[in-house]
Amino acid sequence: MRLECLSRYVSFSWILVAFLCFLIFPQVIGAQQDHEAELLAQLADANAADAISIERELQLMWSKSGSSAMDFLLRRGEDALEAKEYDRAIEHLTALTDHAPEFAEGWYARARAFALSEHYGPALADLERALTLNPNNYRIIFDLAAILERFGDFLAAFKAYRLVEDLHPNYEHLAEALERVQLHINGTSL
Repeated sequence: MRLECLSRYVSFSWILVAFLCFLIFPQVIGAQQDHEAELLAQLADANAADAISIERELQLMWSKSGSSAMDFLLRRGEDALEAKEYDRAIEHLTALTDHAPEFAEGWYARARAFALSEHYGPALADLERALTLNPNNYRIIFDLAAILERFGDFLAAFKAYRLVEDLHPNYEHLAEALERVQLHINGTSL
């Protein structure tokens, strides 16, 4: 009898938890999306000094997967990138993208590792996946533009850099990148 009551209690507890998740998570996600949109709007109009703190807040938001284990894998991958251990970074970040395929930052970090190890095909594929998941991440677009520029597709690179400019006009190295690419496309119809 006692086991049966415990079993009913556990079942009821799981139903209650599932119901609360159903009610709360959409509100949390909606609030986060609203906050992200607000920050992006501020960033587009911010001066260079204010843009730094807004950018930091956006990057902090984007770097949270919702799982401490996945956040740990991201940190391990980024630490390996910083140490220029690209193969090790790719291993950690592949584990991250395998276990959290909807986490854009994992794909972006692995794309950086691939690009730094000069594996541009996989880098482009990961950037595409990251952009599908987070089309407002100006860092992803900037890195895509840099690869396009590296391979001589200056017009596409220019258009991508302009998208970055729309989102974050004060992005580091953006002005130089736009100027550099414009030198290559002068005379070409934009």
